[in-house]
Amino acid sequence: MSADATPRKTCDVTAFFDEATNTVSLVVRDPGSKTCAIIDSVLDFDYAAGRTDTTSADRIIDHVRSSGLEASWILETHVHADHLSAAPYIQERLGGKIGIGANITVVQDTFGKIFNEGTEFQRDGSQFDRLFEDGDTFEIGSLKARVMHTPGHTPACLTYVIEDCAFVGDTLFMPDFGTARCDFPGGSASDLYNSIQRILALPDDTRLFVGHDYKAPDRDDYAWETTVGEQKALNVHVGAGKPIEDFVAMRTARDKTLGMPRLIIPSLQVNMRAGQMPKPEDNQTVYLKVPINKL
Repeated sequence: MSADATPRKTCDVTAFFDEATNTVSLVVRDPGSKTCAIIDSVLDFDYAAGRTDTTSADRIIDHVRSSGLEASWILETHVHADHLSAAPYIQERLGGKIGIGANITVVQDTFGKIFNEGTEFQRDGSQFDRLFEDGDTFEIGSLKARVMHTPGHTPACLTYVIEDCAFVGDTLFMPDFGTARCDFPGGSASDLYNSIQRILALPDDTRLFVGHDYKAPDRDDYAWETTVGEQKALNVHVGAGKPIEDFVAMRTARDKTLGMPRLIIPSLQVNMRAGQMPKPEDNQTVYLKVPINKL
């Protein structure tokens, strides 16, 4: 940090790990006030039974209430393909604005067609309260937050840089696990590499919080916090200055071996609606579609 740079405040971060989807939800608190933001919440979903459950979201809500916090933001790093968002459920109980990247409109257009949603499905991002562009800023109490557009995993992926922390979603995983897949519609391995370089240009002591952890083979415990310096030196996919050509070749070959996430079909339909279910049909029942041979 240069001598005239504004010192970064230290965020108070509490993590909630959902083992069923390997998702890390995070509550970021301003230590100087009672204001917080909630990042990447989970609505539990039993796909076989078609039933939702709010146990994971209620843990976050209970934490916010018992700590006397006020939620100003409910943030999504992207449209998740592996879990349903609990954003509207949490908003109804705690308030706050739901935010996501402005390129949600690209994702909505792509998957609106795949799921044949018709003209009644708005593809303008209006389901969300705030659409963030690269470089946008906002506040969480006295904490200063800055938005980085970090596409590659999806076209709408964001990294939220909040004081001494960066919340990278599915862009990076823990150093011993590597990076996110890029083979979903609109994904790009070269875009992901370039996005990661932007993240790695942050100060080395920046705390990085990843959106998932799957435990590398030699690690016993789940983990979700690392640093820029650790990622630069040790990330098995991009660390030690690996060139873009090697990364793209590795990522492309690896992605060809991966199956679709277990909850991708319900997750996309719900999350592109800011966590809302499709409208009930004339029998007052909500249905989710399964497109055959489209993903």
